[in-house]
Amino acid sequence: MKLRDLFLLPAALWFAVFILLPVLIVVIVSFATRGTYGGLDWTWTLQNYSRAFSSTYLGIFLESFQLALLTTFICLVVGVLISWAMATTSPGMRQVYLMAMVLPFLTNLVIRIYAIRMFVGVEGPLQAGLSLAGVPFDPYALTQNKALVLYGMVTTYLPFMVLPVYGAFEKFDFSLVEAAQDLGAGIWRILFTVILPNLKMALWAGSLLVFIPSLGEYVIPDLLGGAKTMLYGNLITEQFLKSRDWPFGAALSVLMMILLLGMAALFRLWGARHGK
Repeated sequence: MKLRDLFLLPAALWFAVFILLPVLIVVIVSFATRGTYGGLDWTWTLQNYSRAFSSTYLGIFLESFQLALLTTFICLVVGVLISWAMATTSPGMRQVYLMAMVLPFLTNLVIRIYAIRMFVGVEGPLQAGLSLAGVPFDPYALTQNKALVLYGMVTTYLPFMVLPVYGAFEKFDFSLVEAAQDLGAGIWRILFTVILPNLKMALWAGSLLVFIPSLGEYVIPDLLGGAKTMLYGNLITEQFLKSRDWPFGAALSVLMMILLLGMAALFRLWGARHGK
């Protein structure tokens, strides 16, 4: 055994025990049957997968897919602008901006989401300010809605878009922008014909980093949406914790893993064809 393989052995064991083995268990459970009082009945069936494709659950998946797409699109637009501004500022300010982007990761996700919830809550600063300004509002409509869920998703996953795009901007040759300006190109033409084509791989990577966790997110919709709208991540959680239908929850999880692995494979294939 080579020395390199010896050093890789702990990582390989960790990957096998804590990633591959749990995934294998989930796949096996997805073919089982729910027991009478919950739990598992080892009667093999495909009913869990056929049930997942019913109109009810497809509607939940499509709504989650739309929310993930919208989150990814907003993060893409805002992330490109922020990364562009960061890459063109002074080196000292770049470190400040990078620290500001990384700083939220020093706080637990649940704490950050609860902070947003308290800010817009009945006794929070937002509603207090609206009351002082004499602006009429529904105190409960501000605390639990889809717009607030979208805001929480964007603020949570925006750094996953900014960091890879900023890394690509650091290697970008800004003399191309100057040449385009000399030729009379406007800001939008420069963006779509000079900058974005040179950042394709970073944009795709950032989009995947945002879309994949957004599709299965359940903490943010549950805390900021008040469980008014069932999303795919909440559906899976409910099957395991409330309905105690582990086989169906496992089948939903397997289908999501297949979709996300397929997207990652397509991205890898696309990158290989473009020589990246």
